[in-house]
Amino acid sequence: MTDVTRIGVIGCGFFAQNHLHAWSSLRARGARIAAVCDVDPAKAEGTAAKFGVANWYTDAEKMLAQEDLGLIDIVTQMDTHRSLVERAIRKKIPTIVQKPFGPTFADVKAMTAAAHNAGVFLAVHENFRFQAPMRKARELVASGTIGEPKWARISFRTGYDIYKGQPYLKKEKRFVILDLGTHVLDLARFFLGDVVRITAETQSRNPRVKGEDTATMLLRHISGAVSVVECTYESRRLPDSFPETLIEIEGSEGAVVSRNGLVLELTSGGKMQQIDVDPPVLEWASQQWHMVQDSVLSTCAHLLDAVRSGRSAETAAADNLKTFALCEAAYLSASTRSAVSPKILA
Repeated sequence: MTDVTRIGVIGCGFFAQNHLHAWSSLRARGARIAAVCDVDPAKAEGTAAKFGVANWYTDAEKMLAQEDLGLIDIVTQMDTHRSLVERAIRKKIPTIVQKPFGPTFADVKAMTAAAHNAGVFLAVHENFRFQAPMRKARELVASGTIGEPKWARISFRTGYDIYKGQPYLKKEKRFVILDLGTHVLDLARFFLGDVVRITAETQSRNPRVKGEDTATMLLRHISGAVSVVECTYESRRLPDSFPETLIEIEGSEGAVVSRNGLVLELTSGGKMQQIDVDPPVLEWASQQWHMVQDSVLSTCAHLLDAVRSGRSAETAAADNLKTFALCEAAYLSASTRSAVSPKILA
């Protein structure tokens, strides 16, 4: 009989629905949504009814006190993360927190330290590296098929109206680097390793948005490889590739290039072949979003396995702290117009 992990989900908003569907899909592997919580009672009650969850709350502290939970999944806006994470850690409950990890480097360092000192599992739900094309590309790079990685471009450029589902993003003073850059910077680390220095230029192209909505970054990796990392919500190119991330990775013996996020072109030994990396559309997914929704399921599965086996996750707090340091270094670079080492933030 499969052991059961009782999961409490805090946050029942737009993106949390993907988490809830993923946990429901992992029922055969022992996942059970035991309780949901949202400050909006209508969202909490409606989500509980939708997913067949017995208990719903509007107060996270009350949920933590009354429920016997084996895992907490925090899917709220980042300014609430530190308080909620620290409450869960005090209860010794393994915890997952949605990206971005937190609003400031001081916050993410404090959460990471609290989890380490308490010996409690803490990981970030960083799902881009769990997208099917990214897993396959990483497999090809790690296998040596293209030789030693030398250069990469990682790009997420879209004009899709992300504000419709998440209107609060318009008010963020630090916007695209934390919301989207954290994904593509994590992919740069995922493919090419940690970073020596980063140079960033930011732009504010939409007058209705408070923070930067475009960032172009140049990274020098410890390995000697160089990557160009781009992110914007103000692209005007058609067709729009949303929500796919486009990659080019050049090695000493070949290259891996994505086409519309659904096909990888592998050049090796002087020949090119196409590899289909488009995942099937899950029962609860929609065609435009299915790549992301599939990655949410894969991320949740990985994190559940890590908690149940007592091992660290790929996106453990200590690892994601390095990605967050890159985000902070990018902001510092843009403001000082200079290259910045993420090590100065450690």
